[in-house]
Amino acid sequence: MTASVKGVVKAIGLMSGTSLDGVDAALLETDGEAIARPGPTLALSYGPEMRALLGAALDEAVSVALGSHMPKIAEAEHHLTIAHVEAVKALLAQERLSPADVSLIGFHGQTILHRPAAGRTWQIGDGAELARATGIAVVNDFRSADVAAGGQGAPLVPLYHRALVSDFDKPVVVLNIGGVANVT
Repeated sequence: MTASVKGVVKAIGLMSGTSLDGVDAALLETDGEAIARPGPTLALSYGPEMRALLGAALDEAVSVALGSHMPKIAEAEHHLTIAHVEAVKALLAQERLSPADVSLIGFHGQTILHRPAAGRTWQIGDGAELARATGIAVVNDFRSADVAAGGQGAPLVPLYHRALVSDFDKPVVVLNIGGVANVT
């Protein structure tokens, strides 16, 4: 258990995947190691303009140096962050919760360049702006440290899977099928 988590807390996880279809949000209760209670979820779809903007940011990311902010990338990051703010607010409203009821948000952002074999990954999304707009502490930029340490950039997947199947007889294999599939 991490030193910063005391007891069971509510956390919101946010995800936008390679399909560029929208934001998925989930609320769960955890002690930092185990899932005390899985909670509700919601999905907010992107409109065609947002999907096109994110597609343009993906195209632009391939042509610029890692870490540079070009016009479409900066615009996409701003709109992506707003979409995630809307998802958090919708989930809070759906569950009749206030920001004070939630201890933290895990914010994946949107991957616009991912080459872990070359030690490169780039996610957009402004965690500080998300925190300001929601009033909830935000943890983000998960992939960078994992890729820098030689990982594939999905450090939360095996942790979540371990917590999810902690009461199952072992061995257990979990197949996660998304834009990129992985096995834990």
